[in-house]
Amino acid sequence: MLGGVILMWMMLGWVPMAESAIGVNWGTVSFHKLKPSTVVDLLKDNKIPKVKLFEADPDVLKALMGSGIQVMVGIPNEMLALLSSSPVSADLWVRHNVSAYMGKGGADIRYVAVGNEPFLTSYNGQYQNMVMPAIQNLQQSLVKANLASYIKLVVPCNADAYESSLPSQGAFRPELTQIMTQLVQFLNSNGAPFMVNIYPFLSLYDNGDFPQDYAFFEGTTHPVTDGNNVYSNAFDGNYDTLVAALGKLGYGQMPIVIGEIGWPSDGAIGANITAAKVFNQGLITHVLSNKGTPLRPDAPPMDIYIFSLLDEGAKSTLPGSFERHWGIFSFDGQAKYPLNLGLGNKELKNAKNVEYLPSRWCVASPSTDSQNVANHMRIACSVADCTTLNYGGSCNGIGEKGNISYAFNSYYQLQMQDSRSCNFDGLGMITFRDPSVGDCRFLVGVTDKGSDSSGSQILCQWWVIAAFLIIQMIFSL
Repeated sequence: MLGGVILMWMMLGWVPMAESAIGVNWGTVSFHKLKPSTVVDLLKDNKIPKVKLFEADPDVLKALMGSGIQVMVGIPNEMLALLSSSPVSADLWVRHNVSAYMGKGGADIRYVAVGNEPFLTSYNGQYQNMVMPAIQNLQQSLVKANLASYIKLVVPCNADAYESSLPSQGAFRPELTQIMTQLVQFLNSNGAPFMVNIYPFLSLYDNGDFPQDYAFFEGTTHPVTDGNNVYSNAFDGNYDTLVAALGKLGYGQMPIVIGEIGWPSDGAIGANITAAKVFNQGLITHVLSNKGTPLRPDAPPMDIYIFSLLDEGAKSTLPGSFERHWGIFSFDGQAKYPLNLGLGNKELKNAKNVEYLPSRWCVASPSTDSQNVANHMRIACSVADCTTLNYGGSCNGIGEKGNISYAFNSYYQLQMQDSRSCNFDGLGMITFRDPSVGDCRFLVGVTDKGSDSSGSQILCQWWVIAAFLIIQMIFSL
């Protein structure tokens, strides 16, 4: 019934077509989570029209209902095996994570992202053969729910899916040619765009010979000349490499959406507030100029989703400490720097009504012997986030005693300021004076009530699907 109503709206022309826009990725891998309703208000205050989620978090989807914000819901790679092998599981996933939130006053879900960079080289093909079967099953589930004409399936790809020394020679990796051909044919037949994540920062971080100015949008002393085309920034070069790769498959005009792009503000050399502001503002200005790229003049990407909305202090640091610092806002919804998203506000607006813990911090006591504190610091930082202390981080230069205090306080705030968590065998003490130094900010936690339930609810969804399948198998014996 729901899908039929939406289909009728579309036939009558009451549903607006998707427009090119600047959106954001909203990740929730954080120790200090804001209430989803607070984040939705933050999106609305900043007039951000589109948001990309990495999973179907019930609390987040409920908060987005009635907001008018267009939503992309993600499916983790770990679910691809189940969804690719079981049409029933796909039906259940769509029912629980899409249909349940739509309808009048509901969430405006426009896309479902099937997997997250499933073709990444480092996965060694682990998910490669699951993608198309999962997509086919999910598409049939959307058809059954009468949602297939409204909601599009996409696959966020990493830029390592294609390769070339020059943009015009771009091609998908040989082992991906067959599956990319199938994927692109599917996307084209269903009116869906190709989605790619592009990270000039990682090119710079991973390659010491990469020209730093080529990563930005302010001109370069190392342009790339490709025939008659000259590239002055890494984004255009990377984008046109994809355009060429799609062209080799016969789909050179396929719409492209940038699923992730951004610049971290801390945790590594080159990851700082200044660079993040220059990159993100340069990107937005470049895209909204509608100049396009040499291979697609006057035709910029269909949409761009900035990575990311908020810092995520609990993310894995395996790629680097910068992983926890991609947000244009800090974990508590406070803007890190002035940024004009081109959406009506000239600067970012901070989150409102954030509920903080009391203004107190845990620091090293004056008598602390730094020689006896190493183990306590190691324990604190193994639980809490100390990535700003790393080389290149904003707190790297605050001295040995400052490092100890930062580690103690990070742990203390994570423990919701439990006084016992500032003991450290008598080495820590609580202070009401902010110990922040320069750009090094000693955080105060937020009193998050209720959002911790979302993880268990997502796990519950997995069990619902698994239990249903087990019951089905028993009755089929």
